[in-house]
Amino acid sequence: MAKKVKGADEIFCPSCGEIIKTEAEICPKCGVRQKQVVAKKDKLTAGLLAIFLGGFGVHKFYLNRVGLGILYLVFCWTFIPAIVGFIEGILYLISTDDEFQKYYSK
Repeated sequence: MAKKVKGADEIFCPSCGEIIKTEAEICPKCGVRQKQVVAKKDKLTAGLLAIFLGGFGVHKFYLNRVGLGILYLVFCWTFIPAIVGFIEGILYLISTDDEFQKYYSK
């Protein structure tokens, strides 16, 4: 029996081990739905947006937190979102990549 070799655009099904295409939603052999790949957010981009444009909530929109982004926009005239955004930017930049992806790539 010949051993199957995985190609560059293929993965192993976590359920049955069959080689399937990376973009496959369901394994053709066992029928198990594959996990959806979540787009990763760049912590440097989020950090810089928070530091320089945090008063307008741009970093929240980038991180798909639209409700908070709108809240920042509503209160941008108070400069409180600018201060909070600056602090959040520093926190984004000093966090590890794993921590950042865990909380913000959803």
